[in-house]
Amino acid sequence: MYLEIISPEKTLFNGDVESVLVPGSDGPFQMLNNHAPIVSTLTKGTIKILGEIKIPENLSDIFSNISSKETHLNIISGVVEMKENKIIILTD
Repeated sequence: MYLEIISPEKTLFNGDVESVLVPGSDGPFQMLNNHAPIVSTLTKGTIKILGEIKIPENLSDIFSNISSKETHLNIISGVVEMKENKIIILTD
């Protein structure tokens, strides 16, 4: 499935991932391949991206716990939409 994370300044990440765990307003939830369409607000917390991904070197200071299995991005708030195996996260 495809993930795109966008901030007001720039695109932070775009690429294929195995799954994504987000801090939803009603509690954390995970999205896997073929997840039902969803739109949710996000609260302060950590986005956990599972799968081997490449973070551009100029953005590696924004992400944490970068490994071959899991990468983290701390956020203050945001919105997530998943539809047809594409996740778009707008965050600040």
